[in-house]
Amino acid sequence: MADTRACEQCGTSFAPRREHARFCSPRCRVAWNRRHASDPTAETGPLDWSLTAMRESTSRLLRASGWDRAHGFAAISEAVWWVTIVDATLVRYHPDVYGGVLSHRDAAERRLTEDTFAGPRFVRNQMGYDADPADFIQPLDPCPGAAAPRIAEWTWRSLPEPALASLTPGGREWEMTRYRAYQAQLAGHPIGETFTRAAAFLRLAAEGSRLSHAEQPISRRRA
Repeated sequence: MADTRACEQCGTSFAPRREHARFCSPRCRVAWNRRHASDPTAETGPLDWSLTAMRESTSRLLRASGWDRAHGFAAISEAVWWVTIVDATLVRYHPDVYGGVLSHRDAAERRLTEDTFAGPRFVRNQMGYDADPADFIQPLDPCPGAAAPRIAEWTWRSLPEPALASLTPGGREWEMTRYRAYQAQLAGHPIGETFTRAAAFLRLAAEGSRLSHAEQPISRRRA
């Protein structure tokens, strides 16, 4: 039996076609957005503080050099957490803006962007099962007489397929999608490449959400 979830607007049970689907139809999504449009704290509060934390953690990681492995692993884990938090906040509160930013990219770039976020979700979820950051991250040791490499130059390791027997069929499908995205867009690539691309997209989507929110009172008055 396919996994189902309840629509957040009408409560109807539906089979989601996308990982983060929350509504059974576009009509319910629009109705939910209109009902919550007058609650600025629910929309901008979580986004603002999580975006600030993401900027600080990714900027610190991209600048860092000469750190030992423990501190490097901690910085990367923190950046994974905040990137996925900002991504989830935008998907939850601003799905139309988020989708609009994606839709302006060509098919190849859109797929690259989607996989860039699916990969860190896989890392976050696997770390939640007590995986060691060293399982995912390949540090670079300094060459004799050379300065220590920047943390951003460390790379993601290629990984075997995860053990997912404890998950539901739908859960296994979502996690395998994340795993394949990780292997395609993260494995073998520099850590900094992932966070630079992710942070740039999230800043663009967040700016779009602020513009959309600023226009809401005008729209309501005209209505």
